[in-house]
Amino acid sequence: MAKPLCVVVGIGPKNGAAFARRFAREGYQLALVSRQTSLSLELAAELGDTSAYACDVTDPPSVARTFEQIRAERGAAEVLVYNAGSGFWKTAEELTPAEFEQSFRVNALGLLVTAQQVLPGMRQLGGGQLVVVGATASPRGRPKTAGFAAAKAAQRSLAQSLARQCAPEGIHVSLLIIDGGIDVAGSPADNRSAQRLRPEDIASEAFHLVRQDRSAWTFELDLRPLHETW
Repeated sequence: MAKPLCVVVGIGPKNGAAFARRFAREGYQLALVSRQTSLSLELAAELGDTSAYACDVTDPPSVARTFEQIRAERGAAEVLVYNAGSGFWKTAEELTPAEFEQSFRVNALGLLVTAQQVLPGMRQLGGGQLVVVGATASPRGRPKTAGFAAAKAAQRSLAQSLARQCAPEGIHVSLLIIDGGIDVAGSPADNRSAQRLRPEDIASEAFHLVRQDRSAWTFELDLRPLHETW
């Protein structure tokens, strides 16, 4: 019997790598999607039954080509973890229109076009899981987050719309609100601080979300370290 497929969009040394390792450990095959594939290829060699794909989530044709290749090589995704995100830490006066637009393209447009690619296959499977990695900026704008907060708010609203639409079809859409700095995955425990989130723990919560019973699905889950001010 083929392993279920988890697609992780946005691969970096922190959360992206932790998501890949956790889902591989739980018996999933993996498709790792990111603009650069150097780290993804390393993870593929480490984890096995994993493929790396180069894709720009701000470019819908690139997303369509990539997911067509994933379906041809690995089938329909049972889980999508949307971890792509970026922003510019500027005030509204400092932010350029191009930077503002780029924030929306990565955080909101990218989520839309990747969701469009996986939802038909999830319906054929009879259900699926879409986990969106958000940020505390989504419900709370601050002076230096003019572009990032607006884009994450759009992402959050889109995720909520998807959740309301897809739940009756057995597709669970959830949002992780990340509040705080993040450690490097795998760093020694004695070098860590209670002021930073551990990527492995974030990945554990993502896996918990995809294993929830339909009778008690979570939409939004806040994650923050012990000493984070909120």
